[in-house]
Amino acid sequence: MNLSYHVLIIDDHPLIIDAYRRTLDQMTMINNSFKFKVDTANNSDTAIKKIDEAIKNRMLDIVFLDIRLPPSKNKVIMGGEDLGRLIKKKSKKTKIIVSTALNDGYLINCLLKSINPDAFLIKNDLTNQTLLEGIKTVIIDPPYYSKTVMKILRKQSSNDFVIDNIDRKILHELSNGTKMNELPKILPLSIAALERRKRILKDVFNVEGKGDRDLLQIAHQKGFI
Repeated sequence: MNLSYHVLIIDDHPLIIDAYRRTLDQMTMINNSFKFKVDTANNSDTAIKKIDEAIKNRMLDIVFLDIRLPPSKNKVIMGGEDLGRLIKKKSKKTKIIVSTALNDGYLINCLLKSINPDAFLIKNDLTNQTLLEGIKTVIIDPPYYSKTVMKILRKQSSNDFVIDNIDRKILHELSNGTKMNELPKILPLSIAALERRKRILKDVFNVEGKGDRDLLQIAHQKGFI
């Protein structure tokens, strides 16, 4: 039985696009029952157009989605995460393979919640074999997570406490160098409420002292940032 899949690769790096094409060709060579018709987009505007055309013609089975893409010209789509949400909204049956160079625990969790991809690949983890495994798993029995994603999820699952999304955002912003007095511009909380949350986080992580270095170090070790 021949299985034919319409694939859209969305990435602004030609070498990455070529790597995905070669892997799909190799998968067909290994098992010629798998056939892939591949189209590509290297920016958000082209991606939107090709997504709409493919969905209209019911020909969008798998999307390789880079997260770090420049925004669309009208700024409605700000990058790969927005494209992922657009695909999920318009075509629930389309399988999404997210690939990104980002390996931040907070951002990985945000993408898992907002897109819930069928595969999540960190580009530093990618080898020909992991790509083959990821594509095959997506087709047969998703999800597939590459090594770095699995490590972060395991760290978080081994914790005996839970922190909410605002706490994760606080840790994420502090780790990126944002000052506490700048956080009220980013989060809908007063500086007093944010300071209180940071004190609670220090208690949760068993961190003493006024500085943030130890707090951020432990939060990173536990996969929260």
